[in-house]
Amino acid sequence: MTRVGFAGLGRMGTHMARRLAISGHDLVLWNRSADKAKSLGAELNCDIAETPAELAAKCDVVFTMLADDPSSEAVHLGPDGLFNVTGARTFVEMGTMSPDHISDLAAQKPAGTQVIDAPVSGATQAAEDGALMIMAGCTTEAASPLMPFFDAMGRETICLGRCGAGAVMKLAVNSLIHGINQTLSEAMTLAEASGIAPEKAFDVIEASAACAPMLRYRRPLYLDETAHDVTFTVALAEKDMAVTAALAERLGVAMPQGRVTLEKLSEAVAAGFAERDMAAMLNFMREKNK
Repeated sequence: MTRVGFAGLGRMGTHMARRLAISGHDLVLWNRSADKAKSLGAELNCDIAETPAELAAKCDVVFTMLADDPSSEAVHLGPDGLFNVTGARTFVEMGTMSPDHISDLAAQKPAGTQVIDAPVSGATQAAEDGALMIMAGCTTEAASPLMPFFDAMGRETICLGRCGAGAVMKLAVNSLIHGINQTLSEAMTLAEASGIAPEKAFDVIEASAACAPMLRYRRPLYLDETAHDVTFTVALAEKDMAVTAALAERLGVAMPQGRVTLEKLSEAVAAGFAERDMAAMLNFMREKNK
């Protein structure tokens, strides 16, 4: 049986690792905060690695679900990093990264190994349900040995043909998501300013042609953000849009709406919204309109 490593047990990674374990895969865990790995390891009855290097030494395939380029660089290339031992032959980065970082990993990977970017679309509930959509930066043939793992975590895997394409597509998808989030916040505050109750305004939006799936499953957060667990922070949304803006500039692509979205996210971070859920952009816009 292929032994699978999983590094990065945050809001998404914990659910993804659990899906791998309950699907019957032989799993080893690592997390920067060791207590998280020990707790989940005890729950799932699976092994724990003390360092990323130990994780790579024990496993055939390693999945990482990390927050950003610096986190991924430290886990892969640090003194006790994944790339510093002989062991795993495939490294799959599932976090939202810049395509330049993925290129750097591919250039510095150990001889005879492969790096695949496979970021996901879907919030924590989708991760818990194994219903993520996976954007794999590889060919269908390269993904074939990984499909039992992808199928445990996701409802669909789309192969994009080359390393780094998954990272680009994830940024494109997230720029749309964060744009919808901002536009929803503006639409709601407009309706509320005229005296329409938030619940009624959301009823109409949800029943309209403008309703994206994320608006439906995030409705409770939009209507009472502070009463629910954070699923995706404003700070991470700002990070996504900053990376997207840099990529657009490098490619010579105009993204005027994306830059406005980034500007508003940066304003919200400066106003103390960084660690609140991205749905808090509605409350941020309410405050701006006072």
